[in-house]
Amino acid sequence: MRSWLKELRLQKGLTQYQVSEVAEIERSYYTMIEQGNRNPSVWVAKRIASSLGFEWTIFFENQCNETRQKQAI
Repeated sequence: MRSWLKELRLQKGLTQYQVSEVAEIERSYYTMIEQGNRNPSVWVAKRIASSLGFEWTIFFENQCNETRQKQAI
């Protein structure tokens, strides 16, 4: 799960639907990204990051870190 993404969205007072509308993606797709079940494309990562005000590359940095953490266990 991308708890950092959910926390950021909640801090901004936005719903999943609102973020998905701004990012021009389906809410269900955004939900899967937030839950960590799907990885966004670069285009989608940029759209979500723009709507929430963070650097889009964090999606891919966290993915790498999470993968390394799982391998270390």
